[in-house]
Amino acid sequence: MRYTYEFEFYPGEEYLLAVPFDFDGGTFGDGPKDTAEMAADWLIETINDYLLQQKQVPIPTYGNQPEKNGLVALVSVDTSLESIKTVFACDAAEMLGVTRARVTQLLNKGLLEGYRKGRTTNITLDSIKARLEDAPKAGRPVSARNNNRQPVPT
Repeated sequence: MRYTYEFEFYPGEEYLLAVPFDFDGGTFGDGPKDTAEMAADWLIETINDYLLQQKQVPIPTYGNQPEKNGLVALVSVDTSLESIKTVFACDAAEMLGVTRARVTQLLNKGLLEGYRKGRTTNITLDSIKARLEDAPKAGRPVSARNNNRQPVPT
């Protein structure tokens, strides 16, 4: 699906900034072309987050006036749930070295991103990669009580 929003492009201290009128946040780049590409990437990621969370994507407004004496420009992207790189939950379990049930738990806790389509659960590759990079260590965490033990004199 095509999504088109207005952004204001204006110079910051070191970079050219791109801030959308209908979302919080924004992005920046080294020049006009780089900033336009960053704005498109930012918009795709932001809309994909809305879609994954099953939240209503904001309705775009048009005819906005610059708020920072910048230039108002349209940024248009094509994205959908189907365009997000995903794997089936059973494949995610194998990649993570956990059970299918654990993948469901991680998804429900927001530690993995994904969505259901019919009877199929799809997990985003990006969330699997992030989980692998920040994977908790095996075993029980050291408790504060045990961590502060003083050695016994002999």
